[in-house]
Amino acid sequence: MNYSLIRKCDIANGPGVRISLFVSGCTHHCPGCFQPETWDFNYGERFTKQTQEKILELLKPDYISGLTILGGEPMESKNILGVCELISQVKRFYPDKTVWLYSGYTFEQLSRPTSSVTTNIIRYNIMRRLDILVDGPFIEEKKDLRLKFCGSSNQRLIDLRKTEAAGEIVLWKGEE
Repeated sequence: MNYSLIRKCDIANGPGVRISLFVSGCTHHCPGCFQPETWDFNYGERFTKQTQEKILELLKPDYISGLTILGGEPMESKNILGVCELISQVKRFYPDKTVWLYSGYTFEQLSRPTSSVTTNIIRYNIMRRLDILVDGPFIEEKKDLRLKFCGSSNQRLIDLRKTEAAGEIVLWKGEE
C-alpha cells in the first residue's frame, strides 16, 4: 500500500483534532475528485511498519480525537491489508480514540456477503473496528459545501457501532 499524505492536525475530516492518512489507489475516478493524483496506486510513499509506528506516535496526545483514513480508496483490494493492520493497532493501543474511514463504496457494498466488493477482511476485521464510515462516491452534481465531513449529499456518515447494535443503518448525529 502507498499513501500520499499524513495530516498531523486535521479538523476537516471528523470531529476534534485528528490524524489523517490519505492512501493511494482508487478505481472510482469520481469526476470532481479533490485528489485525482491519489487514483494511482503507486503515488506517494510506501506504507511501512515505520509509517504505522509514526501514526501511532502521532495519536498519543490526549487532544488527538482519533484517526481518519481517506484516499484514494482505503477499501481497494490492494489497500485493505495495510488498512486492516493499522486499524487493529490503533484500537489496540488507543481503544478510546475513534477511527473514521471514507470510502466511495457504500455500506451495503462493503457489508453484504453477496457483494462483489466485500471480503472477510473488510466485513470482519475492518468494519467491526471502525467507528464511523463515510460511504458513497463523491458526486459532483450533489456537491454541497454546507455539509459537515462529506463532499456530496449522497454520502452518509454511518455510526457503525450503533448500526451493528440496531441491526439497521444509524447515521452519526454529531456527537463524538
